Amino acid sequence: MKPVVKNILAGALTAVVSFGLLAISCKANKGSANVAFAQGTPKAAVPIPADSLATTQALQNTFRSISSQVLPAVVEVDVTEKTKVKTYNPFKDFPFFFGNPEGEGGGSGEREYENKGLGSGVIVRRTGKTNYVLTNNHVAGKATTIKIKLNDEREFEGKLVGADERMDIALVSFESDDKNITIAKLGDSDSVQQGDIVLALGSPLGYFASVTQGIVSATGRSGGQIGSISDFIQTDAAINQGNSGGPLVNIWGEVIGINTWIASQSGGSQGLGFSIPINNIKTAIDQFISKGKITYGWMGVSLVDVSDEYKKELGVGTESGAFAGEIFLNSPAMKGGLQAGDFIVAINGHDVKGVDQLVREVGNIPAGQTALLTVLRGKNKLDLSVKIEERTEKVSSDNSLLWPGFIASPLTDEVKKKIKLEDKKVKGVVVSGVQEKSPAAALRLQDGDVITAVNDKKVESVEEFYEALDTSRNKEVWFDVYSAGHTISTGHYKLNK
Repeated sequence: MKPVVKNILAGALTAVVSFGLLAISCKANKGSANVAFAQGTPKAAVPIPADSLATTQALQNTFRSISSQVLPAVVEVDVTEKTKVKTYNPFKDFPFFFGNPEGEGGGSGEREYENKGLGSGVIVRRTGKTNYVLTNNHVAGKATTIKIKLNDEREFEGKLVGADERMDIALVSFESDDKNITIAKLGDSDSVQQGDIVLALGSPLGYFASVTQGIVSATGRSGGQIGSISDFIQTDAAINQGNSGGPLVNIWGEVIGINTWIASQSGGSQGLGFSIPINNIKTAIDQFISKGKITYGWMGVSLVDVSDEYKKELGVGTESGAFAGEIFLNSPAMKGGLQAGDFIVAINGHDVKGVDQLVREVGNIPAGQTALLTVLRGKNKLDLSVKIEERTEKVSSDNSLLWPGFIASPLTDEVKKKIKLEDKKVKGVVVSGVQEKSPAAALRLQDGDVITAVNDKKVESVEEFYEALDTSRNKEVWFDVYSAGHTISTGHYKLNK
């Protein structure tokens, strides 16, 4: 599946961090912390009631117990990344005067730089002498060297087992004869609720083996703004750069999340930390160990989050779900009867709340298994069976198969002004987000074009457009396009089914 968020003229939704907040990964550079001093005026001591002290002491004992139980499984991940940067010789035209440090012919060259950084990780498994550390992809995914520092300050050479950019997770291994190395216990992130007490562990700003405490502020937060398909647990436990890859644990000392990013105006913790739910990662650990990568299921649909106004134009009311704006030709989805313009409201019997959720669920379905989709096609509800295939980057990024290669948007009065449509009587839909090399591009469609008919059938709304686009009935498709006072027909696109 290929998740796509487009700037639909009707108002397709894209996730942003408001009020100037920045989405910041929690990986730190060595020596990046600034120093400040705290100073105050002492006040007279106030006696603490015995019952209050007992309650507070019990809570303190709980935090001590959690820390002592989990910290031995938490590690610091020190990495080195080598990057090549292109250089330019401004004196390339004067080699006789200035020499030619870049070699024969002058001009540009490359210079290699080393960047040292650190993050955190947690030991989640051991097989024989091999210990496996879970961390973030943005911590270790591109590292050329990795060192693992245990809680007792022993250091080991690390090896990247596998990394995944879409989920932002990585698995690193190190070898040790010590059979007593602590393995963290993984919890059930599906049971996490707002208000739950949690602790975040790691090496923020290089301060080794730190513990902070807070609560779960929210669950199910989107990761679209950092390019992740995961949902996130939000917490106000202090998370800073360097905490990336460290665990978020519950009061039983179980790992319920992997700390990944913060939203901040200053670059430091402002009580907006985000962790990947551990249940999203459990199967990935097995896949990293067995295959070195995560294998995702693929359905062959380009999904879009759309506004309530767009849903009304589509004829699906205010239903929650995911809009199948485009579909890959000859994909599992097309073979299963899915159409561009369908609105997916359920998968395997439970509701779809949005695009990210559906992408995750389809991705977790093994290739060869069948998914039951419930879709709204206009006002009609249909159940479709789609046999999932394995996702490959080659297929999922092939825009030449993406049908129709654009999103149809309502032709509102506001849109008419933007595209400078002088004839107010023209009715149809507006072309938005034309994909390069797609069928739409081959038909010479451009953003802002107004489609008035599909296969000579007039269309006046988004719902009518997608109904007329039905690939189960049409062997070929062409469009009537209004432009500069004229209506022209595109070429015929033959659908090879």
